Amino acid sequence: MPRPQSGDPLLDTLWDLDEWLDNHDILDRQPYLISPDGRYDIQLNHIFDSMLKAAPVNTSQAMAYDLVLWLTFLWVSRGRCDWRDATARDRAAYKQWRTTDPRGPHVALTTWDREVADVNTFYNWAVYHGYTRVNPIVQRESRIRDPHRRGAGTTTPAEASQQGPLNDVEWMTAALYRLWRDVGLLGLTASGLPNPSFRGRFASRNATYSDLMIRTGLRLCEQTALSLFDIPTLVPGVDNSRAWLPEAIAKGGSARWVYYPASVLQALWDYAEMERLDAIEYARNKGLYEQVRDPLIVVDRRDPVVFVGGNRITVDKLDSDERQRLFIVTPDGLEPAALWLNESGRPSGKSCWQEVFTAGNRRCRRAGVDLSSHPHKLRHSFAVITLEQLWRGHLHDLAESNPGHRQTYQMVFGDPLNWVRIRLGHRSITTTLKYLHTLQELEMQTRMALIPDSWEPVAAAAAQPTSEIKADPEGAA
Repeated sequence: MPRPQSGDPLLDTLWDLDEWLDNHDILDRQPYLISPDGRYDIQLNHIFDSMLKAAPVNTSQAMAYDLVLWLTFLWVSRGRCDWRDATARDRAAYKQWRTTDPRGPHVALTTWDREVADVNTFYNWAVYHGYTRVNPIVQRESRIRDPHRRGAGTTTPAEASQQGPLNDVEWMTAALYRLWRDVGLLGLTASGLPNPSFRGRFASRNATYSDLMIRTGLRLCEQTALSLFDIPTLVPGVDNSRAWLPEAIAKGGSARWVYYPASVLQALWDYAEMERLDAIEYARNKGLYEQVRDPLIVVDRRDPVVFVGGNRITVDKLDSDERQRLFIVTPDGLEPAALWLNESGRPSGKSCWQEVFTAGNRRCRRAGVDLSSHPHKLRHSFAVITLEQLWRGHLHDLAESNPGHRQTYQMVFGDPLNWVRIRLGHRSITTTLKYLHTLQELEMQTRMALIPDSWEPVAAAAAQPTSEIKADPEGAA
């Protein structure tokens, strides 16, 4: 976090806050909840530095958000009811308001189920620690038996929808994606002409970010955390270059190879050498990098390591939060190692990119283009399009080979569905199957019309790369 540029009377009365937080093992970006009247409930907040201490930041923040919704309802609609005194009737009223009340938000059942799971986890934890006597969420016996548990069966919240996750997949064809990107991010008209009223300074950056997402299937959190050290060098004649996505920034530890198409890689380095450098120059002129607390410095970019407390740590071990304060020494001064920077030259966050997509959707609506997108939709699109293209090539190669060659081919190159699973970072093939189901619901002629054989006329979609960085002996897919 940047240091305050001017003194604050309240902060000046406090002791060294950083030292106090370190002494109490409070991690950076750890959530905390404060009631509307300014009270800090020690028991309530204890969950963040106990059960959720080792959880990913996103998990802790999601729990905090879902708890805030429930606690706010108790405060506003149930007479400032304390969470320890909540009852099943309060939960029933809350469910009605969240899902069916005309004045409520009408959240999707999948969203409701996630909220129930988080609040149920919190209350089970609170009961275990003796902070409250009962969990206000009524339980029922689970239909799924755990074979490893003896005695009584497991329970599950009765107020959950029990519908399970939906397998509907939102995706876009390559042509529709390009139309959405051109109008929504690049500010063109629906007919592809420049729009004189468009004033997007970072349009090229935004389009490059979006192109990378639909061509690699990276998650929002993974792509936003990329550093310059994670991007392969562009090699002439190489259609796809691969680079290792480190475990520290891969969701759920799903470290894997990422394949960068040549056209996208060219756009990435163009952005890095133009718009990105402009943002860095702005930040240097404003002295913004000197305000960063505890920066991590890479002295030699050919040897990407930092020293923390005398310990040598390679950059690939740094998580997304640590990368926010990672810098490289250059002849012109400090430069953020983060690939994606905002307009002020600081590393961008996920919310920045969510707003980019939201603004792009608004721009499409104003232009009369009935298209919208979001980061996960692009990930879905990558999966569906890539799976279809790989299956075509797979079936074509098998059809032209004899039985012995077919067996060898399948042993060496494997199943297209499994290839896509690895690219997406899924642990189970079951999760990836929904994309196959999406294709199976389309007629073959429709699939051929919607999905071309390749994104680009020259580069083969599944070409084997000859350029790579970070060779991991266990990670080759």
